[in-house]
Amino acid sequence: MISLQGLTSLTGLALVDATRDRQIQTIQDSAQGKREISSFRERIGDIETVDQLMEDHELYVFVMKAYDLEDQIFGKALMAKVLKGDSEDPAALVNRLTDQRFRDLNRDMGFLPDDAGNNNTFKTEWQDQMVERFIDRQFINSQADQNETIGTVLEFRKNAASITEPFDFLKNADLSDFIRTTLGIPSWKEVLDVDRQAALIERKFDFDKLQDPDEIEKMILKYV
Repeated sequence: MISLQGLTSLTGLALVDATRDRQIQTIQDSAQGKREISSFRERIGDIETVDQLMEDHELYVFVMKAYDLEDQIFGKALMAKVLKGDSEDPAALVNRLTDQRFRDLNRDMGFLPDDAGNNNTFKTEWQDQMVERFIDRQFINSQADQNETIGTVLEFRKNAASITEPFDFLKNADLSDFIRTTLGIPSWKEVLDVDRQAALIERKFDFDKLQDPDEIEKMILKYV
């Protein structure tokens, strides 16, 4: 991992961008990275139910790390309900939790409410995407641990293409901080009702900018 100690956020971000590929490769080639990825690829295709995933602690931890949910690893009862929840049911726990990470996990794993094994775990393309997500998350978190501003920038870059409305910012703490800072919205506005916050962002921000890489980099520069 490249050290960012003593660097400004702007200089540190330039260094992170210049060394990204090398750092990604280092994560893949590390003893721990190789072990975790190899174990995942070898066993995930045999997982047909949520309960089976929960019983294989190493696979379960891998998946949780990929979705930046390490702080929820020991909440297995909660996570089982999230994974078994019906995403089409507004009353399902997964739809009542405000953190988008839970919905993403439920959607991508593909377990049905009846836990019948109609999931994505046996699909090679899905496995490849999960490994890529895992590595990318380790990279982002390693930078955020050293510099929160750079971590937030990387989070924004990762999600910018999928942001189409104010709530796409507000459902993620890092993205909320990014857009409020970029637009000059005072921190006390956080106490406003979420609908009022969304309306304020809607008035102040042109979402078409997120389709332009140059505009995205201008926003990042302003935030940093």
